[in-house]
Amino acid sequence: MTTIDHFNLRSFDLNLLVAFDALMSEGSVTKAARRLKIQQPAMSHSLSTLRILLQDELFIRVGQVMQPTARARSLAVPVRQALRQAQLALTGGPAFDPAIEERTFRIAMSPEIELLMMPDLTARLRRLAPGIKLLARVFPYEAVAPSLEDGRIDLAVGCTYSKTGRRSFEVLYESEVACCYNRDLHDLSGEVGLEAYLAAQHVVISQNESLQGCIKDALEIAGIELDIVMAAPGFMSVLDAARTSPVIATVPRRVAERYGALLGLAVSSVPVSLSLPPAAMVWASHADSDPAGSWLRQQVRECLASATVAGEGLGLQVA
Repeated sequence: MTTIDHFNLRSFDLNLLVAFDALMSEGSVTKAARRLKIQQPAMSHSLSTLRILLQDELFIRVGQVMQPTARARSLAVPVRQALRQAQLALTGGPAFDPAIEERTFRIAMSPEIELLMMPDLTARLRRLAPGIKLLARVFPYEAVAPSLEDGRIDLAVGCTYSKTGRRSFEVLYESEVACCYNRDLHDLSGEVGLEAYLAAQHVVISQNESLQGCIKDALEIAGIELDIVMAAPGFMSVLDAARTSPVIATVPRRVAERYGALLGLAVSSVPVSLSLPPAAMVWASHADSDPAGSWLRQQVRECLASATVAGEGLGLQVA
């Protein structure tokens, strides 16, 4: 996101841009003054100020017409666009049309959501909104709230966010886990039983300093301990570790179903109940009525709903 230098911009009289645009349109100081309903000396003063600030003549008299210089011509389009955007902002702007909108949405998300949503959301936007781009960011939990409120991100999707007075909140789906393993490296048949699960070595996802990572609280609630030999922040490294080593990867069920088979892994239910927080979508409350934000949130809902249906249709593959 481009940072606005408010201090330097404050020292520039933005009315001068209006005067510049009128001069470009009219090619005459007199006509430009008439268009802005000001006196000709005031318009001449604006032109003199612009020449000093921009260090260019900007307009040169040729006969009865003020011809723009190369510098003026280079400024004409961006100045007109800036004025048009300001006018749209002050008047409420046009209705949001994703088919012609050109902008970048910035979304903070957990690694699970990145894997489950970003491929499908990208495909959906290429079809419905070719001018819209996505920038996915992995934010630490404590950075999400201020980033939503100051506009650095448009949306956060994950399993650790919560509702506050300044944030709106929506549960997208309940989180479940499954385990993945290489059937060639384990003496297992059918679904993984509790005894085999507790006896195995494990790899898990961790976004913090804990080896138990994302399932630490769930393990404590369940009253069990696992021999976790590796924790990493990315799901693909965890799944690939299960492919190459005699370990069990405990990961979100939807991730297991979508990506486990791609790596040749067997997928089984976890033989113990692990309680995890739901996947949720959070946005700044002041964006509730923003049509672009509302449209984006609907695309997220539909993408994750489709991923859920597809995952349920796959079922669990067992050795």
